[in-house]
Amino acid sequence: MPEDFFAYHRKSYIEIGEVYFWTATINQWQKLLLEDRYKEIIISSLEYLTNAGKIDVYAFVIMPNHIHLIWKTNELNGKETAQGSFLKYTAHAFREVLRKEGKLGLYKVDAANKKHEFWQRDSLAIHLYSREVAFQKLNYIHNNPLAEHWQLTKAPCEYKYSSAKYYELNEKNFSFLKELWEVF
Repeated sequence: MPEDFFAYHRKSYIEIGEVYFWTATINQWQKLLLEDRYKEIIISSLEYLTNAGKIDVYAFVIMPNHIHLIWKTNELNGKETAQGSFLKYTAHAFREVLRKEGKLGLYKVDAANKKHEFWQRDSLAIHLYSREVAFQKLNYIHNNPLAEHWQLTKAPCEYKYSSAKYYELNEKNFSFLKELWEVF
């Protein structure tokens, strides 16, 4: 039995070099990501981390109050995990935009270590161990905007902030996307 067999891992635990379905949710399910300027902050962070070689992004969707990614972390970003850097950068950028708009109070928290919180703690990470599971998660991501409670679009390729066009129409609208089937 491996020495770390009983080691506890948070549900957000990501092992470097492995592919995961990852979900991060805005604190209290607020719809911060409804406006495109906040989605662009996420895109910018994904581009930066990809260009720096820290992550590979295979699929994504940015919903009004959460994001889903299929990604792999390649290495730490200094002393931080890539997902930690992503959450930290986007939170700082959200804070600046909200401060300028006078809406920062919507994300105020009573905590000793911070005044505002944008992402819920302990994002969900599911290891994609097979092609079948990867296909299932890819379909889930691309169909998320069509869900009854969202109805953001009528077809996956109509939703701008998603990798659906990349897979269905072979349109690479986001420079950071890589082909999922290269790893499965």
